[in-house]
This record gives sequence, structure tokens and C-alpha cells, in this order.
Amino acid sequence: MKTYKINEIFYSLQGEGFFTGTPSVFIRFSGCNLRCPFCDTDHSNGRMLTCPEIMEEVEKYPSGHVVLTGGEPSLSIDREFIQAIHSLGKSAAIETNGTTPLPENIDWITLSPKFDLQPDPPLRITECDELKVVYHGQDMSIYSDIAARHHFIQPCDTGNPETDRQFLEESIRYCLEHPHWRLSLQTHKLTGIR
Repeated sequence: MKTYKINEIFYSLQGEGFFTGTPSVFIRFSGCNLRCPFCDTDHSNGRMLTCPEIMEEVEKYPSGHVVLTGGEPSLSIDREFIQAIHSLGKSAAIETNGTTPLPENIDWITLSPKFDLQPDPPLRITECDELKVVYHGQDMSIYSDIAARHHFIQPCDTGNPETDRQFLEESIRYCLEHPHWRLSLQTHKLTGIR
């Protein structure tokens, strides 16, 4: 039976983007095809679990919103995995860097491309529900060819208060100048929740 390397499964409030504040079951996958310096996942850590074992854990929580995150979950999931989530009466949202195709039965796609950090191949996903850009001073025009229903700019958390403040101020200014973009803050870090 197929297994998946899972870093953790936990229940909390979505801290970023469109669903901020929504109770969610998070399935955090280990492994990624990029190595972003600001990533908060320990890719060396993880348990090999089958789909039924994962769903048994997911079913313990009352929320109908399941978030596949990582790492890069698109390296692991398939149509059957998403169908297993649906069979629990829950919806499946994914946070992806967009370099790998996705099963067509995913309910919500949050695309967070890392153009300056990704090698070839280029984006394989150019349409999404939500475009979330982790801003660290890059030229925002590079995202103009992505079709998204919602646009979020999220200042990168570098751990340096001065740099973080600069990225926040630039993000706010960008939203004011481009009003179809919205500011996304990592509210889970601001509130001290997981």
C-alpha cells in the first residue's frame, strides 16, 4: 500500500490568506523540490503513513476544511488521496509552489510560486483560487501572468525585526497602489498559536 511521508497532522486556525481564522486540519508533508530559506518545515522529520492512517487522524477533528501543506504536498498526493478526504465529508485545500501538476479534484488551490528560488521546470500551474506571494523585496510584476481569484502579498518573516518591518511597509504600500492585492499576515505567529 502506498505511504506518504507526513511531518505532522494537527488542528488549528488557518493563519494566512483567504481562509485566515478558519478552523482547519493541517496535513504537513515532508519533502520539497525547492529549498526556501524561510521554510518552517523540517524535511528530515516525518512518519511514513498510509492513506487510511492519515484519514483516521483527520477524522478526529470537527472541521470540514483540510489543508495540505508542506513541504510540497503535490509531490505526494493523487486523485485517490483527495477522494479519501472527500469521503470524510471534508474539503481539500492545497498550498503549492506550482511546479508540479495537481489532481483535478482539489477544492481550493493556494499558489505560492518561488520564482527566484525554483530551478527549471517553470510553473506547471498558472491558474488558482488564491495567489500568495511571500514578499522579500522581489519585483511583483513577475506574477502578472498568473490567473487568480484572490491576490495576497505576505511579508517574509526573516527573523530580523528591521528587515521584517521594511518588507511589511513595502507590502502595505504595494496593496495601496494595487488595490486588487490584499495584505496577508501570519496571524498564527502574531497570536502564538500553531
